[in-house]
Amino acid sequence: MDVVFQKTKGLTDKPFSYCPGCTHGIIHRLVAECLEELNLLDEVIGVAPVGCSVFAYDFFNCDMHEAAHGRAPAVATGIKRVHPDHPVFTYQGDGDLASIGTAEIVHVAHRGEKITTIFVNNAIYGMTGGQMAPTTLVGQKATTAPYGRDAALCGNPIRMSEMLATIDGAVFVERVAVNTPANIRKAKKAIKKAFEVQLQGLGFGIVEVLSTCPTNWGLTPVESLNWLEKNMIPYYPLGNFKSPKEEV
Repeated sequence: MDVVFQKTKGLTDKPFSYCPGCTHGIIHRLVAECLEELNLLDEVIGVAPVGCSVFAYDFFNCDMHEAAHGRAPAVATGIKRVHPDHPVFTYQGDGDLASIGTAEIVHVAHRGEKITTIFVNNAIYGMTGGQMAPTTLVGQKATTAPYGRDAALCGNPIRMSEMLATIDGAVFVERVAVNTPANIRKAKKAIKKAFEVQLQGLGFGIVEVLSTCPTNWGLTPVESLNWLEKNMIPYYPLGNFKSPKEEV
């Protein structure tokens, strides 16, 4: 019988620890497939964050390093400078990257560090109980915003991709989503491109992936995909914000 589908070599056999309906698993697979297809599994070094994906080092079948909360870009910088010939990536959620790690990601982009960041934005703190995140939408309820985010008190949600695209050292910035098969295919293409940009030594690359959190959103997995489509994408528009100049 012909094999029509098989597990990527970029993932270990350890079962994911994510909640049912969470799209971290899809994103993990996309990253793993890209690493396998680019033949990088024996040389790439990943940096895991704090948050829902804290155990990413158990799932990716490559060398991984754990970082303190928000410090994955700094750790990745050190690894890349010690091992300039090895591709390096960080995998971070919005609490890790857009809150406590904001300075880290801004400065790694400003320095043009030749690393790749996969930024998973589900608009909430997932692992710690559903608190409001910098990316929580106005009116969206969270455990620390039971009546919904109030822009007058908390400001508007931060758009990381738009901000990072203004920095010279960031050469590839794209926002994707994993709510439909078509968007999943586009997400993989962007992730692969971000790694290729690093391999070409062009500078910092980041792919923001809009994701779901059925548990803390209080929705079913299917309802969560629809909520992402109707609420997140209008505020966080999908698309490429920056590519190497020769490809614009």
